[in-house]
Formats: sequence, C-alpha cells, structure tokens
Amino acid sequence: MPCNLSSLTRRAGPGAEAWLQRRPGPGWPGAPAHTGCAHILQPAARGVGGAMAQALGEDLAQPSELQDDSSSLGSDSELSGPGPYRQADRYGFIGGSAAEPGPGHPPADLIRQREMKWVEMTSHWEKTMSRRYKKVKMQCRKGIPSALRARCWPLLCGAHVCQKNSPGTYQKLAEAPGDPQWMETIGRDLHRQFPLHEMFVSPQGHGQQGLLQVLKAYTLYRPEQGYCQAQGPVAAVLLMHLPPEEAFWCLVQICEVYLPGYYGPHMEAVRLDAEVFTALLRRLLPRVHKHLQKVGVGPLLYLPEWFLCLFARSLPFPTVLRVWDAFLSEGVKVLFRVGLTLVRLALGTTEQRLACPGLLETLGALRSIPPAQLQEEVFMPQVHGVALSEQDLQREIKAQLAQLPASASEPPPRPQARLPGAPAIFEAQQLAGTQGNPRPEVPRIVVQPPEEPRPPRRKPQTRGKTFHGLLTRSRGPPIESPARSHRSSTSFLDTRF
Repeated sequence: MPCNLSSLTRRAGPGAEAWLQRRPGPGWPGAPAHTGCAHILQPAARGVGGAMAQALGEDLAQPSELQDDSSSLGSDSELSGPGPYRQADRYGFIGGSAAEPGPGHPPADLIRQREMKWVEMTSHWEKTMSRRYKKVKMQCRKGIPSALRARCWPLLCGAHVCQKNSPGTYQKLAEAPGDPQWMETIGRDLHRQFPLHEMFVSPQGHGQQGLLQVLKAYTLYRPEQGYCQAQGPVAAVLLMHLPPEEAFWCLVQICEVYLPGYYGPHMEAVRLDAEVFTALLRRLLPRVHKHLQKVGVGPLLYLPEWFLCLFARSLPFPTVLRVWDAFLSEGVKVLFRVGLTLVRLALGTTEQRLACPGLLETLGALRSIPPAQLQEEVFMPQVHGVALSEQDLQREIKAQLAQLPASASEPPPRPQARLPGAPAIFEAQQLAGTQGNPRPEVPRIVVQPPEEPRPPRRKPQTRGKTFHGLLTRSRGPPIESPARSHRSSTSFLDTRF
C-alpha cells in the first residue's frame, strides 16, 4: 500500500526545498534518504513533497556535531574510534557519558524507596489503578526506577492484558514468513537503530535479530498498515528493556491506542496534531508562533521527528526514558508538553529570536538546544509545568478537526480512537473483559439446611390480670406474689385498673 506524504508537505513553506538542499547529510555514512514512513523509499515524491520526505528521513539521523555523548544518537564510524568509545555507559551506549549518575540524580536511598513503592503498587495493580492512580501518576513523573521499567511499562500501557488474551500469537507471527516487501525495507533499517548501543552493534546479535522479529510480527499483525520506519527507534527502546514478546505488545498498544493513525500509510493523525500544536503555540507562546510564521517554519518541518519517534532521536537517553514514563501514564498530552518546552527553550527569548532571522537558523536552533538544559532533572519539571490539561487538548483537537479540509484520497483522522493514558486503557480493558467473557462466572448459591422446628409458642394467659402487671413482668425480674388458686381469683368486673 503506497504511502503519500503530499498532505504533510502542503504547509512546508517555499523555503523548505532550499533548506533541504543545504542541510548536512545524515549521521550514518552511506545511508539512503530516511523517511518517516517506509513506503516513501520509492522515487515517486517530487518537488517539495520529495524534499520533505527526505527531510523527515534525515531528521531521524541528526548531524554528529549536534549530538551529546549522553544522547541516543551516534554513527557507525565512531565504533572504530579511540578507546574511550569502547566503554559502555549504564544504559548500554558505547562511548556515552552517562556511566555515573549526574549531580541532579536522586541518591541511592531514594531510588530504593521508590523501588519499594513500585513493587507494592504493581503487586496489586488492579487495586492500585482503580483507587490510587494519582499516586501512580506522581511516581511516573518522578521517574520509574530502571530496574522496574520492564515490569511497569507493560502494566501501564495494558500490554500484559493483550499478551494474556492472545497466548501464542507472537510466536506464530515470529515463525511465519514475512512479506518480502517489508522484510527488505526492515533489513535495510536494522543497522540504523541506535548503532552505538551494545545490543545493536552486531548484525547477528540478539538486538538486531529481535528487532527484525518484532517489526516483522507487526507487519503480519496489521498488514493494512505495514511498516513505518519511525517504528524502528520505538521498538528498539522497548527491546532495551523488555523481551521480544512483551516489546511487541507494547508496540501494538503505542501504535493503536496511544497514537492511532501515526504509523499508517497516510499518517492522518500527524496532520491533525500538527495543526493542534500550531494552535497551542499561538495561545501559549504567541511571540514564538509569530516568529515561526515570519520565517516560514511550519510544524511539519520538525514535529514528525519528535512525535513519531517519541523523542528517542532528539533528547538525551535518560531524558527519553523519563518522557516515556510520563507518556505511558498520561498519554499524548505529554508529547505536546515536551514539544512546547523544546520550542520555548530554543526560541523563548528575544535574543534567541533575533539570532534566527531565517528558516535555516530557526531550524538549527530547534536542533541545537544546549545539552545542559535537556538533562532529566532540569528538563522534566519544566515539561510538567506546561499549562496544558487533557481537557484543553481535547477542546483544541475538536476545533482543529472541524477546520481540517476533507480529502477524498485520505481517511479522516479519528482522535476518538486515542485513549488518554493508562487509566483510560485500564478502564477499557476492564470493560472489555467484563463484556467479552464467553462464560461469565455464575454466582455461587449456598443452601443452608433447614433449622429444627421449634415448639409453638403458647399464648400467655392474660384474662383477669392487670395490664400493669404484664408490663412489669416483661421489663424486670418476676414479682413475687402470694400464690392464688384458680377458684379464689376475682372476677373480671372486680379487677381494678
């Protein structure tokens, strides 16, 4: 199924083609034009559309001079460099500078306390999500401990339920032969996914082979969508923390629940979210929005790289993990908050905007934010401080959806298919489990044996006795009175009341 990015390039601006011709080459030597969708590798795109397709691909591989050692970026040429590049940091990147925690990193005692909290919450996950989700959200914002991400990510996105409801599905997909069209494209992209990570260095290693199996399984699981190259970095980050089967189901949840319409052949949801992001810029950062309009930088020149890859190619890797923790908990609004924060850091001051008089300088500023400002303990509090709620986002999505021009050749976006984070996914899966259970549990009825019959209660003899005497006997101990014979009892008429 061909992929068409013409709708994504209508608002690229007249200067986009000139900028693309002058841009530096991709970070990996000899790499072909790397697009955001695998179906664009054919020479069908022309003009601004073809240039935009090339831009989306090159955006996935930033120039080496714009990289930080702690980032997830890198090139194959660095693997044969000096000795220090052979040392892997605590995240597995060769030559990274994250071997030791930074100054803002929480101490070991605090990390142990957070680990114990997550162990307790995940041990009773259904109870935690139904009663204490605010605590889960706050712990996700603080960062899930590295030792527990493999346990928490599938729980947050609901992948554990999908895997439980479909036993053996991944094994069948992994063993089945893949579509030759997608297998060839996936094979060309394997070495481009985090080439400086120790998992993906060797073509025959478990990292690249596991990535091949996961991406192939998804093309067989959703043949109408096929393979999008932006799924490569997402699946690679998942494989760094999860076994292949769990990584596959997490990828399914991200593509179908968190970001539906992002990785299909038309990428209709990306167009809608680009318009939403522009409207949010106009409301929250009006001066920055005016500058971007003046120099002709539309959101499609930088937003697809950020959102499609979940910032895996744009931020230092420790910050990427923190963004993913919050994204899997709170949904797509986290991506908008991160994007708005990056634009503010790059162009928020008057001096920064004056230093970017044109399109080239502005795009360069968006890609060259100082690494110190992107460290997790500095960057994430600014992200969570952005004044954007889920209600604000949904209101803006409805407004932009009504203004989006209809296209006969492209399906309309379906924002209602996107669930806003872990609590909505948990409720949907609980409801589906209740309605889709073919054999509902029958309430157990316990029959108690009948009690032994009691002798009939005799009615007390009250004739000829005062009412005051009956009340006295029922409330207190019996009153002793001289015994009377039946014959000597007075008649009813002689009884005094």
